[in-house]
Amino acid sequence: MAYVITQRCCNDASCVTECPVDCIRPTPDQPEFATAEMLYIDPDTCIDCGACVDACPVDAIFSEDDLLASLARYREINAAYFQRHPLESNFDPLATPTRPPKELGTLRVAIVGAGPAACYAADELLRRSDVEVEMFDRLPTPWGLVRAGVAPDHAGTKGVANMFESAFRRDTLQYYLNVEVGEHIDHQELLDHHHAVIYAVGASTDRKLGVPGEDLPGSHSATEFVAWYNGHPDFADREFDLSGERAVIVGNGNVALDVARVLTVDPDELAKTDIADHALDALRRSNIREVVILGRRGPLQAAYSTPEFLALTHLKGVDVVVDPADLELDPHSRALLDDPNIEPSLRLKYQLAEEYSTVQHDPSHKRIAFRYLATPTAVHGEDQVTSIEFAHNELTEENGQLVATATDRTESLGTGLVLRSIGYRGVPVAGLPFDERRGIVPSEHGRVIEATEPVPGVYVSGWIKRGPRGVIGSNRVDAEETVEAVIADFIAGKLTAPTGDRAALQALLAERQPELVDRKGWKTIDQAEKSAGKAAGRPRVKFTTRADLLKAAKG
Repeated sequence: MAYVITQRCCNDASCVTECPVDCIRPTPDQPEFATAEMLYIDPDTCIDCGACVDACPVDAIFSEDDLLASLARYREINAAYFQRHPLESNFDPLATPTRPPKELGTLRVAIVGAGPAACYAADELLRRSDVEVEMFDRLPTPWGLVRAGVAPDHAGTKGVANMFESAFRRDTLQYYLNVEVGEHIDHQELLDHHHAVIYAVGASTDRKLGVPGEDLPGSHSATEFVAWYNGHPDFADREFDLSGERAVIVGNGNVALDVARVLTVDPDELAKTDIADHALDALRRSNIREVVILGRRGPLQAAYSTPEFLALTHLKGVDVVVDPADLELDPHSRALLDDPNIEPSLRLKYQLAEEYSTVQHDPSHKRIAFRYLATPTAVHGEDQVTSIEFAHNELTEENGQLVATATDRTESLGTGLVLRSIGYRGVPVAGLPFDERRGIVPSEHGRVIEATEPVPGVYVSGWIKRGPRGVIGSNRVDAEETVEAVIADFIAGKLTAPTGDRAALQALLAERQPELVDRKGWKTIDQAEKSAGKAAGRPRVKFTTRADLLKAAKG
């Protein structure tokens, strides 16, 4: 018997160092780790000790004998990885990170942001040094996309917040929530009160389609829709037209699949989750029967991960539709699929599309339909979206790269709701350099760089550092690199000692932001939401307006 890693794997690699026989791959020091969809356990080496289960923050690891039917396929998925990558011991779990000597005193660090990137950075600092950490966020709640981005039916993935909550119990970390850097305190003032400032502010805006009609009512970003159904206070008052029978999502990454599920699954199933009440009410009244997902390239190049695509198999009352004609491959893709050394997850991605294309559909079911090789050319309508037009693409190889080129063959789909899900983009941070082309703050190993030189005491982590790629757990390795740079600079005497201490900072912010939410305030919100959830048989019932959150924080 062996243990098996399954769909909700967060890639934070907590399990890797806990394995006594080093049988979990890929490891953070391997090149393939950066693009891995998930981690895998070698069934031939696993000794069934269960250490990885205890280490996993999202409950993604199961004994193969305990796999539910919906997860059974992961037994072969884990095994297939090691057929392609035979296990070789190349990871040193005993490597010790740099720790500053005690005589240097307490390292004070401000972290701007309270999402996964910020929390992994804080956790790493707390484990490695005598430190005082202040975490700032403009919202009255922490956890960022764990709270406001992860789909409500992925409750296990949200479990990573429990790990952070446990790690942050000590007063060495202080919350400054409902505090906006740039309004209540500026960049220089943060530096005045800390040795270092880490910006972990994510990528808060979305990319545009750049086609006529994109701004018509009924055309939105998936970012807005996700924030709305997750109860983000900035989006609680948004309205989405769910009166038609079809919605179209442009882009086929995991966020697109999240949105498609939320639009099609039985609202009674969503009623067991922490979805926002206003969204649940709207979905109960929804007329949507079909969600069409448009992808620019072919089924082998689809942006969704194989585990998320596989999970659609088990949706109740929802058929997944793939046109067999869309599975015809260009020569480059066909050669890739026929290569015996193709990554197993990539081969499985195509096999799943083939399986979906042969399934008999139930007319009473809702549908999630995948359309490949499609590029939107216009959104039509006068006062409201009525249809979307797209061109069929051809894939060609140019300079070793696969390029999707629009043909003159177009098609139109009637719809009253278009959601673009084509990626996120970072926005400039006041006082910091910014790379407009890449949408990131330029950095090297986490040190912010301006005109080729590091900016003393200023660091980045997460999507604002590397761009919007990777999953929640990808931020752990990223944060470790940034924290290593902070500690190295502290030891080398490159950080300026703060002129204001923790008490001075508290006094300053208490004056400027009387509605500041601290640890006690957040705990009060958290307990109130969970209590309301318990009464309703749900994980929590969220407060979805800033006024209600602040009222709850005061008890």
